[in-house]
Amino acid sequence: MESFGQYIRRLRTDKKYTLTELGAKLKIDSAGLSKIETGHKKMKPETLPLVAEVFNLEIDKLKEQYYGEEIAVKLYKNNCPETALVVAEERVKYMKLRSAKQSSLNFNS
Repeated sequence: MESFGQYIRRLRTDKKYTLTELGAKLKIDSAGLSKIETGHKKMKPETLPLVAEVFNLEIDKLKEQYYGEEIAVKLYKNNCPETALVVAEERVKYMKLRSAKQSSLNFNS
């Protein structure tokens, strides 16, 4: 399975962009982009919408790749069981549900 950096490299080479060309589009110098592609540096999450635009990708799919890797790395480095993913999924569902309920309250009535 490819890393997020390898994913970016594949997108870049499929579009036949050089490091310099893609770096200019993403406002990242080519050395920094090279480090992202090789896994020596993380891409800033605020760059994701620009990446989605440059490669005509759905932002949610790009976030899935980016944050999926970030979560996997944290679990691996901390020697967590894979069941932690199930717990995390349940917590996200709970947070979304709680947020939706809170946003629907109207105290001005």
